[in-house]
Amino acid sequence: MSTSENTLLSSGNAQVIALAKMISETADKIIKEYTAAGSSIPLLDSTDTGPFDSPSNIPSGLGRDLQIMEAACAQLNIMVNSPAHIIATYEEPACLQLVTRAKIADFLLDKPEGLHVTEIADKTSLDSGKVGRILRLLATKHCFKEVKPDVFANNRLSLQLVSTNPVSGLVGHLTDEVFKAGAHLSETLQDPKSGLLHSPEGAPFNKAHGVALFDFYETRLAQAMVGWGAVTGKSRISKAYPWDSVPQNSVICDIGGGNGHVSRELAKNFSNIRVIIQDIPTVITQAKQYWNEEYPEAVQEQRVEFIPIDFFKDTPAPGCQFYYLRHVLHDWPNAECIKILTNIRKVMTPTSRLLIDELVLQHAVRDQSIRENIDQAPEPLLANYGMGRLRLYEQDLNMMIIFNSKERTLQEFINLGEQTGFKYEKVWDAGTTGIIEFSII
Repeated sequence: MSTSENTLLSSGNAQVIALAKMISETADKIIKEYTAAGSSIPLLDSTDTGPFDSPSNIPSGLGRDLQIMEAACAQLNIMVNSPAHIIATYEEPACLQLVTRAKIADFLLDKPEGLHVTEIADKTSLDSGKVGRILRLLATKHCFKEVKPDVFANNRLSLQLVSTNPVSGLVGHLTDEVFKAGAHLSETLQDPKSGLLHSPEGAPFNKAHGVALFDFYETRLAQAMVGWGAVTGKSRISKAYPWDSVPQNSVICDIGGGNGHVSRELAKNFSNIRVIIQDIPTVITQAKQYWNEEYPEAVQEQRVEFIPIDFFKDTPAPGCQFYYLRHVLHDWPNAECIKILTNIRKVMTPTSRLLIDELVLQHAVRDQSIRENIDQAPEPLLANYGMGRLRLYEQDLNMMIIFNSKERTLQEFINLGEQTGFKYEKVWDAGTTGIIEFSII
């Protein structure tokens, strides 16, 4: 952008005009994508499924346009509204916690005409006046719809809160134990002892609950992680990396991948791939059951193997073509990440590749030294897409609150790799996440 354009955008009026134009132009692009898919953008009150509801189905170009739209709308709103109006809100997570616990969206299934708050109260043993006020706040944020006074029905957003939807498990996890832990963030960081720790013992979650998350809630955490996969697009790895060109019977070792729901998608899409699932013994038991139920053909054809591991102490299966870590390193501070990566490095061959599938943070200010494949948003948006990628930075704080760990920038991942004998090759765009590829030095 030229100096004259930068000067022009330094005025508030010019930025508002530029943002409004950006919103209009981006809306045209988004409509064209829906039209090309043989659809129109679903109405908020609709319960129909749209072609791009799943992040896994969003083409990379449309994903960028959606982020620009979200960022531009939010930035324009923030510019023209009162600062106090924007920053003084905390009530929505508390409301979401209530409706997921009470399974209100479940009771509204197949009831397009809705239910009166008295009926909802009878089914949930809640006070009708209070539940009505909670649903009205959420309906004002377009989650549920009020079809008549005090009569509420599901819509596109509230269907995500049905108890059988994995996203509901994620919402329940975040609005319950994590929400409570978040209230201890300031107290923990200002404590002279815990504020300087970089281990789970110093996390706000421990202060709130007196125990680490993995010990606190194994069942809900498992469902929440499937929900996290749905939110971030668990099968984008199939489209982001050139798997169809890898040799027949190439083995991908999925380390710390839970039940292997991500690598299952990979195995289903590419017959030339074999999978090894490695996690702690209790998770491996769950993984075997999951694959036998969801993809028994792979088990019968011996295309999947299950091996328990303590990745801090043990080396993974040797000589695999790919070692895959998805949302593993963000659970741990640097010292523990170095142990994990060092153990992987020991068993890799010169042709092996390490793939780290994580959120990749950017600075909000423009960075001239930024590496290739890391996109910076067009001005006057913040370089990191602002509100369009806010979830990445909220997740970074979640990691601080839960584990005393972090999401990382690309350079931070490269630094970890260099400390453990890896050479950075490339970052592959996988939508919400980036797949960072390393070879061995």
